[in-house]
Amino acid sequence: MPATTSVTLNTGAIMPTVGLGTWKSKPGQVEHAVEYALKNGYRHIDTAAGYQNETEVGQGLKASGVPREQIFVTTKLDNPDQRNVPEALESSLQKLDTPYIDLWLMHWPAPMTRNGKADKGHDWLDTWKAMEDLHLAHPEKLRAIGNAANSRLLSGVSNFSVEYLERLLKVARVVPAANQIELHPSCPQHDVVEFCQSKGIVLTAYSPLGSDNSPLLKNEVVNKIASKYGVSPANVLVSLHANKPLHTVLPKSVTNERILANAKIVDLTEEDINDLHKIDETHHFRACHPAWTGWGGLGFPDCK
Repeated sequence: MPATTSVTLNTGAIMPTVGLGTWKSKPGQVEHAVEYALKNGYRHIDTAAGYQNETEVGQGLKASGVPREQIFVTTKLDNPDQRNVPEALESSLQKLDTPYIDLWLMHWPAPMTRNGKADKGHDWLDTWKAMEDLHLAHPEKLRAIGNAANSRLLSGVSNFSVEYLERLLKVARVVPAANQIELHPSCPQHDVVEFCQSKGIVLTAYSPLGSDNSPLLKNEVVNKIASKYGVSPANVLVSLHANKPLHTVLPKSVTNERILANAKIVDLTEEDINDLHKIDETHHFRACHPAWTGWGGLGFPDCK
């Protein structure tokens, strides 16, 4: 299928396919990156309370001059805030200096204490219920561009395996709008992708290039396809997700040239996509390991 510029969430809200990721963006650089991206066509910005950069992201939103209603903003509930969901939402709204968030994700199904330990006394399913309660009580704080009347349940998850999604859907009053996970040719997570697509859940790919100085940028298959279209290897890796149904993607950069370059999407053939999928057979790695949370692999069978 041809590359897409947006996807429709299960609420009817429209989410731009390519967004600016801000994970690991250094303080003092995020505001400019967000401002520059928005001034140059981006309309999707992703952040998280855990990134500790929501304030700068909010400053970048304002500095861009782009009307708020034209921007899709995603942020995430931090692990230590899973017992304090309403307060966490208010904190994100204040730091971002915005009246509403377009998409709010549970960052991990892994409640943690303030000292970085797993909070074994709290069930993340209770966290999800609290997020749902907020949607019902305060639809004006969680909504979607162009669809405010039908967006009060616009929330999602991040780093959820099939096992955790199945547990969630057994009790959830609403199907999550999106699941943000690590996705690239060396970590394709086909089982999660197939499950989410069967439920109408959008996949958002973080670390689409693999990692900083990723070996994927030097991969023979990736470079062959890049040469074919006259683009960079990074363009191929970002375009992979734009060429799949119900996929969005978050390339991260604080460099003007790369921010512009990452937004260039090309149409890939089915053969191109199949060749990229074969990379995982011989070169598998993850940039982000769920075990750091203290909750083990969180149901991801390929976590080492």
